[in-house]
Amino acid sequence: MALIEPRTALSLASVLLTLAAAPVASSPSLADSGKARERTQATTRILDGRSASRILANKGLTLQWIDWGRRGNARVSREGGLWKLRGRQEQTNGPGRLAMDGTIEEIGTDYFVFRGRISITDTPDAGRSCSVDKTWRFAITQNRSYYRLREFEWCDDLTDYIDLYF
Repeated sequence: MALIEPRTALSLASVLLTLAAAPVASSPSLADSGKARERTQATTRILDGRSASRILANKGLTLQWIDWGRRGNARVSREGGLWKLRGRQEQTNGPGRLAMDGTIEEIGTDYFVFRGRISITDTPDAGRSCSVDKTWRFAITQNRSYYRLREFEWCDDLTDYIDLYF
């Protein structure tokens, strides 16, 4: 019989309580679909408990230009039924920075949808500055142990790999 560590059991219990209180996801009618997109979402749609647990207990984030070996922090908090994600990675001996701040709109099997600002500054080159506020999709591919931003060249011609580990 496998034992569950207390921290894991607590995280799992939190996810199960959140799932029990989460609204059932439904599609808006065609008449109000435009209005629904304009409003701020009040709750995070949780369609997959395993993915929700992974995101809640994440092990940090990285941008490949900064460092894959030293992860930045990523904190998920819950305000009512809405999950918020705030993360940051800083270059150890340099000016490079990655920052994320926003809400998680939906969590599904091996993906999540993040609405907020992603900013990259001074990496890989000094003076580079990218900051965009929009809806982003992160997904697990090829059985990896992280969610990767699925939009790679969103700022300029450089390919940025932003990963949230579990």
